[in-house]
Amino acid sequence: MSHHVVIVDDEPNIGLSLRLILEREKYRVSIFKSIAEFRARPLRADAWLVDVRLPDGSGIEILKQLRAADPNLPVVMISGQATIAEAVEATRAGAFDFLEKPLSRDKVLLTLQNAVEQRRLRDENARLREMVGSTQMVGASDSWQRTLDQASLAAASDARVLLLGESGTGKELLAAHIHQTSPFASGPFVKVNCAAIPADLLESELFGYEKGAFTGAAQMRRGKFELADGGTLFLDEVGDLSPAAQAKLLRVLQEGEVHRLGSEEVIRVNVRVVAATNRDLEQMAANGGFRQDLYYRLCVVPIRVPPLRERRDDIPALVNYFLEEFCRRNNFRGKMIDNEVLEALQAYHWPGNARELRNVVERMAILTRGDLIAVEAIPWELRNVRPTPSSLHDTRANAERDHIRRALEEHNWNISAAARALGLERTNLHKRLRALGVARVK
Repeated sequence: MSHHVVIVDDEPNIGLSLRLILEREKYRVSIFKSIAEFRARPLRADAWLVDVRLPDGSGIEILKQLRAADPNLPVVMISGQATIAEAVEATRAGAFDFLEKPLSRDKVLLTLQNAVEQRRLRDENARLREMVGSTQMVGASDSWQRTLDQASLAAASDARVLLLGESGTGKELLAAHIHQTSPFASGPFVKVNCAAIPADLLESELFGYEKGAFTGAAQMRRGKFELADGGTLFLDEVGDLSPAAQAKLLRVLQEGEVHRLGSEEVIRVNVRVVAATNRDLEQMAANGGFRQDLYYRLCVVPIRVPPLRERRDDIPALVNYFLEEFCRRNNFRGKMIDNEVLEALQAYHWPGNARELRNVVERMAILTRGDLIAVEAIPWELRNVRPTPSSLHDTRANAERDHIRRALEEHNWNISAAARALGLERTNLHKRLRALGVARVK
């Protein structure tokens, strides 16, 4: 998506040259020549370039008005004859940067790139604060509360955390929760989906690059580690990192330093790393599919995020949360959900976890005309698994029994190892084995 930049400058040559430079880099550009034009045609933009001295007043007036309306909006002041007092006033009013004429093409592009990226990170952090604060930390089940307790204990330190769990279980949400309750909360929260970025581009995304480092590198770009300095870097699907990227990541974790591609300059960073994966990294490391030394660097505090089928008691609360959120976002009247529908939702195995549950809730809300979501709204794939209320307890017990048995088999029925994997005390696991009738078949 192209970013929109507004230029406010009364010199035609300046406006034209900036337009040519920016449009060549795929920015959308609008130009005003005075404060009057700015006030007559309000525009929304991703960044502003404003001359300090305009024919009908000071550009600092525009700066103050823009920042009053949006404190996170990046406004870059430009001038060829500004006084020190004006520069100080602009800085105090919240100018992102102050560029002197004649303008350098590279300096303008770098400043705008940093401005837009900083705005994106601030918006993203605001969204995450709202998301975490509002709760998607929904759930009172033992397994979920155990996960939250572990996350809270880990958050208090600067230790690296590895979140383990299936897709859709809320690993990103938990990473945001760790960030927001950690000593790094005042810094940025930067996300990287290692599976979504092509292997040949991942290194440049993580570590940045210098102008001319490779074909197409028209300007310097900071990597995610630099952008996350003082905050948290969330490496989602870290098991998909290429061997080359793994080696460079290991060096950063060991030394706290990054090198942009095409540069030998050492850049020190202070970043808390939270990684996540839906793959068995321990097994991959044992088989040579993932570096063992990197695995141990990332897995200082491993936290298992339970799938939804292991926290069925949380489903009603999650359903109500998703339903209220959807109705509020779409200006729908509030809707209620029939108990029989909740029973069907609790009985389903949810291969897509909470993400799938959210989609189903939204689909039912959309397709229900009245205020009550009844059994007729249940999607076809859930209808054949609806239990009677009396069988609901059995469904939950079967799910727990299967989960414990899998953990035991994965650890060759070593009770201590299985208990650690399940996040249970050894004595508690023995109690659950007796209660559920789980025994090893000889």
